[in-house]
Amino acid sequence: MFAPLKIWRKWHGRANITQRRHAVASALAASACAPLVMARGHRVEAVPELPLVIDALTGENTKALLTTLNQFGCGDDLAKVRRSRQIRSGQGKYRNSRYVMRKGPLIIYGDKSAQVRQSARNLPGVDVCHVSRLNVLQLAPGGHLGRFCVFTEDAFRALNDTFGTNKAECIAKRGYHLNRQVMNCADISRIINSDQVQSKLREQRTSVRVHDKTKKNPLRNKAMMLKLNPFAKKRAELVAKREADRTKARAAALKAKRSKAGTKAKQTRTQRAQALAAGLEQSFKDADAILAEEIRQGAYQPGDSEEEEDE
Repeated sequence: MFAPLKIWRKWHGRANITQRRHAVASALAASACAPLVMARGHRVEAVPELPLVIDALTGENTKALLTTLNQFGCGDDLAKVRRSRQIRSGQGKYRNSRYVMRKGPLIIYGDKSAQVRQSARNLPGVDVCHVSRLNVLQLAPGGHLGRFCVFTEDAFRALNDTFGTNKAECIAKRGYHLNRQVMNCADISRIINSDQVQSKLREQRTSVRVHDKTKKNPLRNKAMMLKLNPFAKKRAELVAKREADRTKARAAALKAKRSKAGTKAKQTRTQRAQALAAGLEQSFKDADAILAEEIRQGAYQPGDSEEEEDE
């Protein structure tokens, strides 16, 4: 293989052990928050409570364990995991990881219920982990908090010894103390809007713009035109009134023209114009006849005029 990965490559980043323990404790606490569990994609609508603690998982085989999980509302999540199995996209399917599948519930067991590890290893999507070896990779796969966890009774009782409480130190992790909550009231809106906080705040500042950012065109902006020419509004009203009167007068003229009186007047004008045209034609014909008669008698020669005779 050309340019293989080197063995000295830094695959992991170092973190303090106390920080890792805080991360595990936070991820474990998030698994008890129903909105976070549902937001991660788990089907926990039929689960009676979170965290789910079952005291009947000791000494069961795989079939009995599956029946118990279905009785406590885990069947929807297990079915979702089975339906999600598909072939991996890309070249990874050739590298011993051909199929991908969603994460299902995480069963956390203790020393008294170690048989659960063997019973649950053949269930698709179900992971098992000892209560003393919890890690972030299982509690928050992909960096997303809210893994659906199922505890056995002895594992749930061993949490106080593993992580301790706010009043007592833990036994398993020497010198470790759980983080205390910084705020007793997590309702930030209620705190901000309280009278005690609002009385100490200054009034809200508002910025007043002295002038406009851009120059406005008064030919398009009516407000700017009114500033420059107060008569612009009255002028616009006069123009609009004139247009309205012109439209109204035109409509009235068309109505009068199309009425009976208008039609009769038009006929009269037409007859008068036709009579004038006929009279002109007759006058020209008479004049042409007179000229033709003079030419025939020889009294008139075309082109002669009185001016030529005078010369």
